[in-house]
Amino acid sequence: MKPSQFAKGFQARPDTTSSEKRTALDRLNAIDGLVKNGAPTGDVPNRVIQPVLSQDVAELEDADIANESAAYRAWRIEHAYRPGQVIELALKTIKPSPFNPRHFYLKASIAELAVNLAKQGQQQAIHVIPDYDNPGTYFVSDGGRRVRALKEANKESVKAIVIDLPIGIQSYKLGYDLNVQRDSQTVFDNAVVWKRFLDDRHFQSQKELAEHLGLDESTVAVALSIAKLPEVVMHEMVARPDRFGSNMAYQVGRYHTARGADATLRLINKILSDDLSTRQVADIVKGRASAQESTKPAGRQRYAQRLEIKLGGVSVGDLKSYGDDRIELRLKGLTREKRDDILRQIEKMLK
Repeated sequence: MKPSQFAKGFQARPDTTSSEKRTALDRLNAIDGLVKNGAPTGDVPNRVIQPVLSQDVAELEDADIANESAAYRAWRIEHAYRPGQVIELALKTIKPSPFNPRHFYLKASIAELAVNLAKQGQQQAIHVIPDYDNPGTYFVSDGGRRVRALKEANKESVKAIVIDLPIGIQSYKLGYDLNVQRDSQTVFDNAVVWKRFLDDRHFQSQKELAEHLGLDESTVAVALSIAKLPEVVMHEMVARPDRFGSNMAYQVGRYHTARGADATLRLINKILSDDLSTRQVADIVKGRASAQESTKPAGRQRYAQRLEIKLGGVSVGDLKSYGDDRIELRLKGLTREKRDDILRQIEKMLK
């Protein structure tokens, strides 16, 4: 599909109101919950998995049918599909949407999910949109991480719900709002995708983009300034959303403009190793923006390897190795019981 065709999605339907968008989110969440709790989990290729619909969800589906687009209705009739049904599709027919709100997918996260899917199977269906110009293929609307993990696990099919959305700003907004609900949308995803929207002339200005997204123009401006960073630099921050929000990333971007990529990577390491605040980084930027690079402090040694430590999916610290004979373990936010248990285990290992 050509860029000019992508833009059609922006005008395919009027922008939804807040209440309409909320209803769309509630509908998808309701169907997801229904599938997760009531649908069979066995893999049955090329079959429709029929969920037992509650009255509320059935009413939502009736409303969908009354308001569906002509293209979706034709596809649905051709495939004898009812909104909300979970079907199995070949993974090779699934492709990313040009309006996917996510850009960064961490390899470690995908690998972890792949192991889980290999053991337990797919518990939640993805949402896809038919590519009407290329019959038999589908764009991912929600579930890009699951698709990548299923491929990593060498699966050949995916459970999916086929939804009625144009590929464009409406599908982007819906995916964006779903990701915000899950805390999986990052300022770095926004930076790359919003810059692409402007580069491809889907919007004429950052003001127009902000208006379409319902955001302050300053929020968009900050993200676009971060988009100037090389992806190799952004990758170093994406893995630590607890340390690199929009304000911290903005200061890192300012530093990069003055100092370049290598110095910026060293600054990122310093932020993590010294637990610097945004204010401290801002002071570094102001003090060094026009000065020559200072000599690295004596005794400061960069770690050779760093392992992030999580408990219950939440980052609590890291383990760093230096040279051939030194390691540092730094943990915080533990319960007293967990702390004492870790201390006992370390003591036992060292005896």
